[in-house]
Amino acid sequence: MKIQLSDHFTYSKLLRYTLPSIVMMVFTSIYGVVDGFFVSNYVGKTPFTAVNFIYPVLMIMGCAGFMFGTGGGALIAKTMGEGEREKANRIFSLIVYTSAACGAALAVLGVLFIRPAAAALGAQGRLLEDSVTYARIILLAVPAFVLQFEFQCLFATAEKPTLGLCVTVAAGVTNMVLDALFVAVFRWGLEGAAAATALSQCVGGIVPLVYFARPNSSLLRLGRTRFDGKMLAKTCVNGSSELMSNISASVVSMLYNAQLLRYAGEDGVAAYGVLMYVSLMFQAVFIGYSVGTAPVIGYHYGAQNHGELRSLRRKSTAVIAVFAAAMFAAAQLLARPLSQLFVGYDPDLLELTAQAFFIFSFSFLFSGFAVFGSSFFTALNNGLVSAAISFLRTLVFQVSAVLIFPLIWKVDGIWLSIVAAEALAVAVTAAFLWGLRKKYQY
Repeated sequence: MKIQLSDHFTYSKLLRYTLPSIVMMVFTSIYGVVDGFFVSNYVGKTPFTAVNFIYPVLMIMGCAGFMFGTGGGALIAKTMGEGEREKANRIFSLIVYTSAACGAALAVLGVLFIRPAAAALGAQGRLLEDSVTYARIILLAVPAFVLQFEFQCLFATAEKPTLGLCVTVAAGVTNMVLDALFVAVFRWGLEGAAAATALSQCVGGIVPLVYFARPNSSLLRLGRTRFDGKMLAKTCVNGSSELMSNISASVVSMLYNAQLLRYAGEDGVAAYGVLMYVSLMFQAVFIGYSVGTAPVIGYHYGAQNHGELRSLRRKSTAVIAVFAAAMFAAAQLLARPLSQLFVGYDPDLLELTAQAFFIFSFSFLFSGFAVFGSSFFTALNNGLVSAAISFLRTLVFQVSAVLIFPLIWKVDGIWLSIVAAEALAVAVTAAFLWGLRKKYQY
């Protein structure tokens, strides 16, 4: 039975509707993980470090897609809740065309400036060359990468989350198969891993573009539109929290890499890379759930169904709590096995990674609440509050902690800083939810 945005959502219906988005985000996070696995085991430790070192810069490029997807998705859902279906499709078309143009511009700028950017971040010698080699190949697919992130959000708004999942699974499988073929069989090294990722991103971005350009059974279809600066500004402001969150996370990753190079050398960067792979997959559960619920929240906000809004907020808090406990337990149990998978060939690096994993896993108890809180306010079309939560969580708290904690606890302080930042973000999120409860009647 098809689930519609206008339905009343029980726990069962909520999980069924958001499950495709959750799995979709998990598969997206697999891109870097698969590259890291094959590069680490078949190419070497320095190329593996290069992938981890430069990947945050590449993620910044794709973040524009999250901004357009989350901000635009919330605006489209609210417009449909108000009964203006034709206007919603015009907004959808405008957002997709604009994001594609932005992706092309970012690709050109990236190819031109990736070397000085990597050098400014501290890369030298072979690490610099490997970082530039990997990045320049992936940068060719940035327009598709932007569209992929955008459509991952908009499939749920179009009431087609399962189709979005199928596209993302296809892209993820493409990446895994091509990585195995290019790196393990053909021995193309770092270039092969980059090519596999770039081609998989093309699958994730271009297939949805073709689907929405043709007659389809979803709520949305690409068509004629007109430039509307005010509408684009609303989209960008509303999606600024997700843009800020992703850019800040990438900037903070660069800072972590710099601190780790100082306190632990290249082994520290490699260990952090393993943590980020696992974190990407675990955080993808929170992000996927938030992306899946956002159009539902936006629709009922537009329709002024306050009782359903209250129900969605309460149920979502309970679901996030269960996810958080499960992921913390899984991280504790799998710390050493997962570390062994990536860096088992180096005993010292394995010990460093396993210790980091044990400390880092406590962050999963907190992070989901802040992720959902930010998404919740985006869905309510309050981009400023959403951005404030994201800015404090991913930039202010983490930067402050990663600069101060290592002075006291050395390398362990770097891992502890992530836990502290997530805990502070939950406190801020709770304060905003409490303070604005009467305004939005949730």
